[in-house]
Amino acid sequence: MTIAQSAYQAALVKSLATAEHSEAPYPHWFVSNVFPKEAAEALTVLPFPVPELGGISGKREVHNATRQYFDVENRAKYSVCGEIADFLQNPKTITMFNQACGIDLSGTYLRLEYAQDTNGFWLEPHTDLGVKKFTMLIYLSEDAGHEALGTDIYSDKDTHVATSPFRPNGAMIFIPADNTWHGFEPREIPGVRKSLILNYVTPDWRAREQLAFPDQLVTAG
Repeated sequence: MTIAQSAYQAALVKSLATAEHSEAPYPHWFVSNVFPKEAAEALTVLPFPVPELGGISGKREVHNATRQYFDVENRAKYSVCGEIADFLQNPKTITMFNQACGIDLSGTYLRLEYAQDTNGFWLEPHTDLGVKKFTMLIYLSEDAGHEALGTDIYSDKDTHVATSPFRPNGAMIFIPADNTWHGFEPREIPGVRKSLILNYVTPDWRAREQLAFPDQLVTAG
């Protein structure tokens, strides 16, 4: 499967133009139809093994050994991984995010994590503050019951205020700050909750093997 970069660009232009924006409890956006339909479908069937939780959850870091990324190896191995990484590295894409969110991502690195969450998974509230300069949580799976599996939003570490919509090929965007509390409350997960976690991170990011282009900073254009 080969999808033109222009198709990815057209999808994101429309997605950002129709975004639902909220300032409370911190600035964030809900977007739909992030990728072309064929790409979204290809993402749901990537043959990455579903990790076993082993009864442990709360932070993704506790399962570092089984996490999957659109890294150099997977970009080469799976065409959809390569196409999406190329698209999200493209200066035109960076400019779109900069303008839509009022930020400057130049000088960061692209990091894409493919998450597959099963029953027993949860995430404690956290902010992404630090080396992450942009977070976009892109929802993929379409199983029955997954519409209730969106990201939980908090006004502080202890106060839950909302849950993002979990729309296949939709996403939640925010710019990490000291108040961007989010997580995932424990609840039943039918099947496998699949998502793509997009971050642009500073050069201080230590796990270089996770990066899509570990030797190439993004630029706007």
